[in-house]
Amino acid sequence: MIAFDTLEAEARSRQAQRTAWQDGDEPLPALYVSHGAPPLFEDEPWMRQLLDWADDLPTPRGILIVSAHWEAAPLSLSAVAPANVVYDFGGFDPRYYRMRYDTPAAEELAALVHKVIPMPVHQHASRGLDHGAWVPLKVMYPNADIPVLQLSLPTNDPRHLVQLGRHLQALREHGILVIGSGFMTHGLPYLTPEMFFGNQIPGWSQEFDAWAAEALSRNDLDELAAFRCNAPGLPFAHPTVEHFTPLFVTLGSADGAIATPIEGYAFGLSKRSLQVA
Repeated sequence: MIAFDTLEAEARSRQAQRTAWQDGDEPLPALYVSHGAPPLFEDEPWMRQLLDWADDLPTPRGILIVSAHWEAAPLSLSAVAPANVVYDFGGFDPRYYRMRYDTPAAEELAALVHKVIPMPVHQHASRGLDHGAWVPLKVMYPNADIPVLQLSLPTNDPRHLVQLGRHLQALREHGILVIGSGFMTHGLPYLTPEMFFGNQIPGWSQEFDAWAAEALSRNDLDELAAFRCNAPGLPFAHPTVEHFTPLFVTLGSADGAIATPIEGYAFGLSKRSLQVA
């Protein structure tokens, strides 16, 4: 039995007891979530970290999430009507391909997103949420009663993604939770069995995570944006960069204090996750 099976009833009950965001409340923070894949549903401590984090937030009116797993330009938005999730992974137990996350229709959220982004946004009629979106949200908001839309990652240029985040800031004032979903380190090709199954932490993962944590502690956007030149551990920590760059959407969407609700490692990779006021 996967750990999620034993946690789900508790998680649903906890979500139902949360306080909802109301007009006049402070804008919601923006999040960067290291999202994991189906093995997240086997990791009860990690799931409890995500659940505790969601408990500390007002329940949003809607969620807009940018995932590492949907890179598309021009900028695109997922289907406003509930659609089946995207099973964009392979080699896992068949049960993961039966999981669903059927959220309410999101016409009002889509209209708000189109309003705040001053450029054309392509509206998909049928694209569902990929695993970078539905896997963490299924743990944090298991009742699937919040409208969710996914926005494509249109570029990996940090400056452009920060600017995109600036446009999304207004959403937070309407009770919309803006999330960048990636993984603080993601060197899957370089993980040995000892790292993946024994959580032996490779040096490149530690070095990149420490560098990012230090830059984030100073809110040093210039240093972070220059990660290709400045970050230790590359290219092992990020052979491709799409799991790191959603961070810049988050940092553009909010520019206040940065908290770290989740840190540590899973499968040898840094699961550092951030909340920005």
